[in-house]
Amino acid sequence: MDSNLLEELKKIIKGDVAVDEETLAAHSHDASLFEVKPQVIVYPKDAEDVQALIKFVARNKRDHKTLSITGRSAGTDMGGGSINDSIIVDFMKYFTHIGEIKDNIATVEPGVYYRDFEKQTLLKDLIFASYPASRELCAIGGIVNNNSGGEKSLQYGKTEKFVKRTKVVLSDGKVYELTALKRHQLRDKMEKDTFEGRLYKEMYKLVSKNYDLLQKAKPKVNKNSAGYYLWNIWDKEKDIFDLNKVWVGAQGTLGMLLEADLELVPVHKHREMEIIFLHDLTHLGQIIDAVLPLKPESFESYDDNTLKLALRFFPEFAKKLGPVGLIQSGLAFAPAFMEMFIGKLPKLILQIDFTGNDPEELKQKIATLREKLKPLHPETKIAIEDQEKRYWLVRRESFNLLRNKIRDKHTAPFIDDFVINPHDIGEVLPQITDIVKKNPEFIYTVAGHIGDGNFHIIPLVDINNPAVRTAIPEISDEVYKIISKYKGSITGEHNDGLIRTPYLEGMYGKEIIELFEETKKIFDPLALFNPRKKVHGDLNYAMSHIRTNWDTIKVPK
Repeated sequence: MDSNLLEELKKIIKGDVAVDEETLAAHSHDASLFEVKPQVIVYPKDAEDVQALIKFVARNKRDHKTLSITGRSAGTDMGGGSINDSIIVDFMKYFTHIGEIKDNIATVEPGVYYRDFEKQTLLKDLIFASYPASRELCAIGGIVNNNSGGEKSLQYGKTEKFVKRTKVVLSDGKVYELTALKRHQLRDKMEKDTFEGRLYKEMYKLVSKNYDLLQKAKPKVNKNSAGYYLWNIWDKEKDIFDLNKVWVGAQGTLGMLLEADLELVPVHKHREMEIIFLHDLTHLGQIIDAVLPLKPESFESYDDNTLKLALRFFPEFAKKLGPVGLIQSGLAFAPAFMEMFIGKLPKLILQIDFTGNDPEELKQKIATLREKLKPLHPETKIAIEDQEKRYWLVRRESFNLLRNKIRDKHTAPFIDDFVINPHDIGEVLPQITDIVKKNPEFIYTVAGHIGDGNFHIIPLVDINNPAVRTAIPEISDEVYKIISKYKGSITGEHNDGLIRTPYLEGMYGKEIIELFEETKKIFDPLALFNPRKKVHGDLNYAMSHIRTNWDTIKVPK
């Protein structure tokens, strides 16, 4: 950054401004396969700092066209959504306040780790239902801005359902609150001759004029984090207009989040888990049909490659449990070690979790499910408490293991979050894995929320191999064509970032992409916020910024 600009920036920020190489390097990557070095890291101390920063960028944008702002919380984004080559705004130092939990609503700032937030909610026997699998690593800012989902989303839905209010700073540098508006409240907003008034007028015009087109464009799957959710803004049936519906999941491309009101749900007292081992996918559709009507809280899956990796790197996998936990986990995994030794690991493990406050009702659900499955003769078992931990350990922690260096291989998430109709899984999943198999450089695992048809394929690769770099866009092209053919979504939870934004037109078509671009322009006319995400994606830029060094860079805490 120009030295005069930097000095001006330091004068207007009460928080911290860092340009040292170690801090820049630490913020040059997230959990994606990309590395983009920023010019400055700003740690805003309060809302006034965020406002001053946005006004600073707006004031200097004409003379410095590449100047921009990207918000960042814990940096666990898997698509490159929290990295940028200009200014990174790190909320993890000062925006760490959890407000009072009133009834079932909690007010929380973006720099709060989810793990700390959950400790507070559990004191009131409440939980935020759409936490992701990275629950021990991620923060609230990323959850809201990515519209995160996870193991409980099958029953409860995604983050968009639970955000009731946001406090934000928009491109004019002023603080606003976004909430659901009734007709007369919307009319009052639109009558203002201000930036806010024009924002509401133009967004209402865009949504109402293109209402039918947008409803048709809405993906016909349970989960979606691709593009801007314009079809959700105006609920005609309830006559509610809510800009939070486009803000949540926008990846910080529309402004900066200061705090959010999140709805919580009661924690269920009892649970029963049924495990199904599949040695082929022949009856998968019938099994799904048997499970979903019983309304499990979660319906998860992972493949034999995931289990093999967990077993192969068992010490690294289980050491976080401590010495006692390591021994207990070793005993729990003993049968799986034997199955791997004799070559009889199942191709897919299905994990069905029923929860509630009536234990007899849960036992009845298990009995009903087993009765329905009898004609299919699957291998099943009820997991007792210690076994539940074993299965959840594999499902939740496998990526945390994979994202760290394993010998000479590294995680390369790029087709890591597609969604299809659950009934198409048996047909679609083999097509996609066959594409990856054609590239022997890729070792991969498959895990996902099978009840939603949401799968995560995480390859392990030598990212410095030129064949790997060439194959990444080629595999993406083939996979996303299949997803589009089956009317699915290219991302259900992880969002677009650098890696998927270039593929949005293939999913939605040019007409919808133009509406996305218009939305960005309405909110952010000077293009201040998080470039190359959601709109104007650049695949060449992304591929030229693939990370090469995993050894010397540490994730900032």
